[in-house]
Amino acid sequence: MRIGRAIAGGIQARVVVVTDDDGFEKSARATFGASAQIGLDVIKGRLSGRDRIDVEGANVIVADVDAADEAELQALERLVQHIGNWPPVVVVTQNFDESVARRLMQMRVTDFLVKPVPPVELVQTCARVAKKPAGVEAAEAQIFTFLPAVGGAGVTTLAVQTAMLLLNSDPRGKTATCLVDLDFQHGACADYLDIEPRLNLGEIEPRPERLDRQLLQVMMSQHQSGLAVVAAPNRPAEMRSFDPDVVTRLLDLVSSHFDYVVFDMPRTWFSWTDSVLLGSNKLFIVSETTVPGLRHAKQLVEAIGERLGDGPRPQVLINRFEQKLFSPGLRRADIEQAIGDAFAATIPNHYGLVREAIDRGVPLDEIKPGNKITMQLKKLIFPQDGAGMAKQSAGEGRKFKLSLARSQG
Repeated sequence: MRIGRAIAGGIQARVVVVTDDDGFEKSARATFGASAQIGLDVIKGRLSGRDRIDVEGANVIVADVDAADEAELQALERLVQHIGNWPPVVVVTQNFDESVARRLMQMRVTDFLVKPVPPVELVQTCARVAKKPAGVEAAEAQIFTFLPAVGGAGVTTLAVQTAMLLLNSDPRGKTATCLVDLDFQHGACADYLDIEPRLNLGEIEPRPERLDRQLLQVMMSQHQSGLAVVAAPNRPAEMRSFDPDVVTRLLDLVSSHFDYVVFDMPRTWFSWTDSVLLGSNKLFIVSETTVPGLRHAKQLVEAIGERLGDGPRPQVLINRFEQKLFSPGLRRADIEQAIGDAFAATIPNHYGLVREAIDRGVPLDEIKPGNKITMQLKKLIFPQDGAGMAKQSAGEGRKFKLSLARSQG
């Protein structure tokens, strides 16, 4: 999520300067104060002496850092990690050598200047980096959402396996992938992966502004495979409806820091459900091979079409499908006739394999490489490459950011 606010009056850009140097502060005020189009906020003090920096609405952050002080460099690193790829950070330092340059490059600061900084150079640098690259929005995550049509359809199994496929979709290494369990009452993602759920929305709700990248890291679980998981402890006896702004803020933050995000949705429709569905690149409705299951899937497709209009087109997956010769059960042709154009695929039934994977907390491929469930999911997730190794550019096809999607509802 890109945190921003309207800029007052005729101000077209906001520069935040953090400095403990009286001389540099005076120079910055004189430099930027001459323009009515630039708003300047000076935060006086050392970067290492502050827990948080208000970057809301900023176009550029100028951080005056003592590069000889390890505490200052660590504080700078935390700041860069917290804000992600926007707004850009320009570092100003007195101490500079090859090791400092390497450290700043590793932090991925946007640019750095060495004191004394000529005013014209400071203005030109800020003006250059403040132009948001055309690819910034394209860096938003690809979002895959799994929504159950009936209870017990196996949504969590498909969501977990999809997240694992996306995690390993690039032959050059792991991709940044996050699995988010949005069933805050009966979620099972953490149990399926044998990890501890850490998300505490009750702690965030009173002060949603506290939710930033650092807090997200604290409330995020990590699977041994490298998959990040956002999941809350089960509360089966509590039916809570969290503030949609809190949930949307959480999901925007996640989508801003990962290449791929997979949502495991609850069957209950909440006030924030529209936003999640609208922000999805691929929306899968999961059902089972029964007449009631097919009816519910069809009804859900129609309801989503009515509510979301031009939003993502839902695709129906029929899980645990078996078709035997001379069997009186439902056949694929029956499913196609019942669901219509929204029918996407059947997922083979392999109960023993799925049960073993859940009990061991590992992906299906670790137990049986090239199994039929994995191969079918690859065809759905990577339609342009049946092998599943062609990585789509992040953000391709996105119509809404989650925060914007909510405003549409």
